Amino acid sequence: MKTLNPIRILLHSLLILTCWLGISNLYAQDLKSPHPSTGRMMLNLDDSISGRTLEGYIWYPTHDSADAVWEHGNWERVWEPIEVIIDAEPAVGTFPVLLLSHGLFGTAHNQAWLAKALVAQGYIVVAINHPGTSHFFRDADQRRELWQRARDISRVIDYLTSDFVLSTSIRSDEIYMAGHSLGGHTAMLLAGARYSARHFDDFCVHHIGELVCGLFNEWQVAKTETDRQQMELDWSDTRIKAFAIFDLGGSQSFDPESVKMINVPMLVFGAPRDTLGLDLNIESRYLIEHLKPDVVTYHEPEQLGHFDFLGVCTEHGLAVLSAEEPDDRFVCFEGREERREMHQRIVQVMMPFFDQIVLK
Repeated sequence: MKTLNPIRILLHSLLILTCWLGISNLYAQDLKSPHPSTGRMMLNLDDSISGRTLEGYIWYPTHDSADAVWEHGNWERVWEPIEVIIDAEPAVGTFPVLLLSHGLFGTAHNQAWLAKALVAQGYIVVAINHPGTSHFFRDADQRRELWQRARDISRVIDYLTSDFVLSTSIRSDEIYMAGHSLGGHTAMLLAGARYSARHFDDFCVHHIGELVCGLFNEWQVAKTETDRQQMELDWSDTRIKAFAIFDLGGSQSFDPESVKMINVPMLVFGAPRDTLGLDLNIESRYLIEHLKPDVVTYHEPEQLGHFDFLGVCTEHGLAVLSAEEPDDRFVCFEGREERREMHQRIVQVMMPFFDQIVLK
């Protein structure tokens, strides 16, 4: 992108997207059926030191016969919800875990569709709202402290493996992570990529108007010496055994040498169908050129768009946006059956990828 104007458009679009949501491997041992129902618990973690409270959801396998409800969307608006059983009795067994990190001003709802699919395969799936960069929590100081997103995920792992009611059901050697857009940037920090203010500033000098340069500059990321030191720390978490990166943004902010040193398996998706998205040549394609060939698996389906990692639009979605937010209606173009097909393809790639980690 050559001007900063798309930044404002994208910010506006993503805020509209997420506001609608607020309206309303291997099978686990001992599972009684191959397709359990989806239980859902709330997640709330306080931090008295930083004041950074984490809120989100835990989805998990259950054979509870309680009545299911539709959550994480609204049939009459833009996003299809998923069927869950609130606070259901967990299925007996041990389970791999997938942690989800949402994108720019996204929410813990954004990949509920993926949670539903993976729970059916015997996973526990956890998503949080990152303070500062979530639709629900947009404090500017928290947004500036971008390193805290990686720390958020590590805090969730601490909780899941210690204080969580199902901590003994967690397979600690099968903890994985997926991140979309800015969440992909967070995942890279946790994989071992190191932020480099010098490298990123040099890139932005020669790419004036590039999307991520404008965003990070507006947020004042790493602009003070203290913040720069924090951003450039090693935020890797070796408890995460593999990563799925969904059309990330911010690849140019990493020290290329640190990316080359990453040794954990990386599944990277690039989205070539551009809907105000990111330049693949300086993001996903650039990233895979710097990762070791033996750790990276890359997929770039021709019809995959940046917003295909969000939920399926309802039959009313396009009409609602066309009438109320016409500048944002593009997020529901090909957002029903085409997106549902893309979701299936994503899951079909992710499952064998994570399964092979266990086999190794």
